[in-house]
Amino acid sequence: MTSSVADRSTPLETIIGTWPLLLGMGVLMLGAGLQSTLLGVRATLEGFPTTVTGVIMSCYYIGYLLGTMTAPRLVRTVGHIRAFAALAAVASGAILAQGIFVQPLTWGLMRLLSGLCFAGIYVVAESWLNDRASRATRGRLFAVYMVVLYIGLGTGQFLLIPWDPRTSSPFMIVSVLISMAMVPIVLSAQQAPEVAMPRKVRLRDLYQDSPLGVAGVTISGLISSIIFSMGPVYARLSGLGMTKVAAFMSLSILAGVVMQYPIGRLSDRLDRRTLIAVVCMVATGVAGGIAIFRALPHALFLVLTATFSGFALTLYSLSVSHVNDKLEPSEMVAASSALLRINGTAAAFGPTLIGALMSFFGPRAYFASLASLTGALTLFDLWRSMRKRTTPEHKNAFVNTRPRA
Repeated sequence: MTSSVADRSTPLETIIGTWPLLLGMGVLMLGAGLQSTLLGVRATLEGFPTTVTGVIMSCYYIGYLLGTMTAPRLVRTVGHIRAFAALAAVASGAILAQGIFVQPLTWGLMRLLSGLCFAGIYVVAESWLNDRASRATRGRLFAVYMVVLYIGLGTGQFLLIPWDPRTSSPFMIVSVLISMAMVPIVLSAQQAPEVAMPRKVRLRDLYQDSPLGVAGVTISGLISSIIFSMGPVYARLSGLGMTKVAAFMSLSILAGVVMQYPIGRLSDRLDRRTLIAVVCMVATGVAGGIAIFRALPHALFLVLTATFSGFALTLYSLSVSHVNDKLEPSEMVAASSALLRINGTAAAFGPTLIGALMSFFGPRAYFASLASLTGALTLFDLWRSMRKRTTPEHKNAFVNTRPRA
């Protein structure tokens, strides 16, 4: 789509014009949501040590990091539609292999492969959306995209309930969903856009321009990987059944949907550093309370869990927006690529770290660790604010970002 055509499109027309991609990503996220929870639950049922489970889950983020570096070249070489179809097919096969060969080494390798494939699929989806959007419609189009992703991930948690995780059936369901996600993309009559290779950016300069933004991206990578990968493990080790595990994970994910827009809107009106500090303080207090008071009524526990996730899952978007406030428009693409790598690198360590801590201290280490991470970012934010006067004059729009299954 040319820029002139995109500029003349209304937001509704733009959304309708991208329905095959949005539908495909929604179906894909159903499979991704079921996959991450299924692997965590099945690992506990098989008696995998918690540390081993954490390493397996970390492999996804290592693959994801590799995917951010290799996928753009693949897309430029074979095009969006072929890249999407190939990556989805490989991801579909990877989950089937995990259902057949239930042992840590195979799971780790297939989890890494899944991460690489999903990174490539995100490159396809977001470059496609950017091509279809104009400045006047991009924010709303990506907001719809984010809602589709989070709803898919959250709803996918409940697909575990009808099937026994000890069998191969749920693995087959994940494979079917990932495969079906290709159908609307492949059958779409729309022309796929071109994609250019991203420019390199110096991480040192990025940190010098926005230390809090880079720190926030790093901490949010740890937090999101812990929630999505080790949340089901924590729930099972805490004695929750399948239905309650699904409710725990779906509330954690859907809370991120609810809080993205109001927090983002506030960040466009207030100083982002102040808002990051407030978000971190709320998240720290809630996570610390759950870790300290373990005998909470289940309903209150779920409310507190949703509150923590709702606030914590906005940290990446807040941090990226804070970094963009300091950049020229010509620098944003290169900076976004660098921030994605920072976030992915941090995310690769999250499950391994929390897995090791939970093996020594039990399930309570889950929320204690999350409280420590948000608490550390709070202190860093306050320290930076004491050293530098706030400069909210030039602020770019809040950036919605995708979840990582």
